[in-house]
Amino acid sequence: MTRSPRAPLPLWLALVVAVLAGPVLDAGFPDMDWWPLTFVGIGMVLLAVRGRRAGSAFLVATVAGESFYLVHVAWTSLYLGPVPWVALSTLEALFFGLGGLLIALAYRWVPRAWPSRLGRVGLLPVVVAGLWVLREFVAGNWPYGGFSWGRVAESQSESPFAPLVAWLCISGLGFVMVWLVALFLELYFAVDVRTVWRGALAIGAVALVLVIPAWPATTHGTTRVAAVQGNGPAGYFDNAAPDAVLNSQIAETQKIEDEKVDMVVWPEGSAQPDPTRDADSAAILDALSRRMGAPFVVGTITSRDGKYFNTSLLWKDGQGAVDYYDKKHPVPFGEYVPDRGFWRQFAPSLIDLIGRDYTPGTRDNVFDINGVRAGISICFDIVDDQLLTDMMNGGAQVILAQTNNADFGQTDENQQQLAIARLRSIESGRSLVNISTVGSSQIIDPSGRTISSIPPFQPGHMVADVPLGTSTTPASLASRGVELLVSGLGLFALVVAFGSRKRPFPDVSVVSEFSNVPNVPNVPKAP
Repeated sequence: MTRSPRAPLPLWLALVVAVLAGPVLDAGFPDMDWWPLTFVGIGMVLLAVRGRRAGSAFLVATVAGESFYLVHVAWTSLYLGPVPWVALSTLEALFFGLGGLLIALAYRWVPRAWPSRLGRVGLLPVVVAGLWVLREFVAGNWPYGGFSWGRVAESQSESPFAPLVAWLCISGLGFVMVWLVALFLELYFAVDVRTVWRGALAIGAVALVLVIPAWPATTHGTTRVAAVQGNGPAGYFDNAAPDAVLNSQIAETQKIEDEKVDMVVWPEGSAQPDPTRDADSAAILDALSRRMGAPFVVGTITSRDGKYFNTSLLWKDGQGAVDYYDKKHPVPFGEYVPDRGFWRQFAPSLIDLIGRDYTPGTRDNVFDINGVRAGISICFDIVDDQLLTDMMNGGAQVILAQTNNADFGQTDENQQQLAIARLRSIESGRSLVNISTVGSSQIIDPSGRTISSIPPFQPGHMVADVPLGTSTTPASLASRGVELLVSGLGLFALVVAFGSRKRPFPDVSVVSEFSNVPNVPNVPKAP
């Protein structure tokens, strides 16, 4: 019977490798952006769980997840301290542990169910990669809408692999990355050939992926966009006047020379007090819209029927808010507290800091701005795959990503979010205007190239002719189907392997050893 792969590392060494894997994996993300290290980090995790039983695999993978997220989302502790940082990291680490457990089971069961070399080298890496994506899918959707931050593909915005997201979406790129690493490990452990051939096959597999051309994103016409970063005191804990952020946005907008633009974009939460209820704010926006000769897209906080919303308004002079979008995915424990009564008993002082709960919106996330269809994304909306699908289905020609990064200071969060926005631009084949209160703000074209930018933590503005996308990328067409396909394939193969794990198979190595020996006598059966 074909044996499952033995653990190449003793448990103590696997735990050491798991601890080191987290920082190595994080180094592939901004701001270090050493994207090849993401592949090294994936390999360290797979090596640490390979051949382990379920319990030790869960432990090792959980340690790897904890070490990764404690580094990757350290920005959550900047103002709130260690409790939310450790809590979020631990929750994501538990998902990491469950994913590692499933991968360890795949390493044990798949070679028994498909004992050929093709099963080991051809199928096993596919199953491992599918289970990795399955873990990212579950963590990105549950609980309370999930947390999709830290998916391995999000490290590749500046790498040669970035164009793949237009073909395969973010989850598909993550699948390819893990598959390549898992394939390399199987070539090393499972194939009885010289080292030079192992390396040649691995390099050939990488080259096959790299030669896939970028999706030829077509555009038709441009729209002239002005985007304003006021650099005002926009943080939750900034002790500033209620209209301080608004005043900073006004001051920077007035620096724009008499240029003809088609729209002016302000960041998340920039137009406060709410111009739909405050006459002074409304008058200011009317005057600015009249002066610029263009509608404004601004972020604010609205209240309707006793509920609060994180809202983006489309404002026109003399007409007011002609359209609006309410953020569909408010951040749990950041913009609202789910099950407040339950969680408050564990950390009442922290929970009470969130004085009001934002309600998820229900409106579509596309504005018609004088004939230009603009998809609207508010802050962490950018990581939600479904919201990108929604705006593409709504005919978006350009994406306006409004955000407020003030509460994260000069941490990696700003660069991580910008990297995700860049991948979204490539994935959708659309130009993207990423405008923040404090940075990082950039205008990005459909290939991921930066058209214009504003230095972080400085007031500034961008004015650029932004190409309007017209093509539908394969990733947009497939939408969530790629993610469901590869994760479902991994899970299905694991279930089949579970059902076949006790089926006897001939030992391939023994058959190979005696296949060329002539006249091997038959051994009589025992009576």
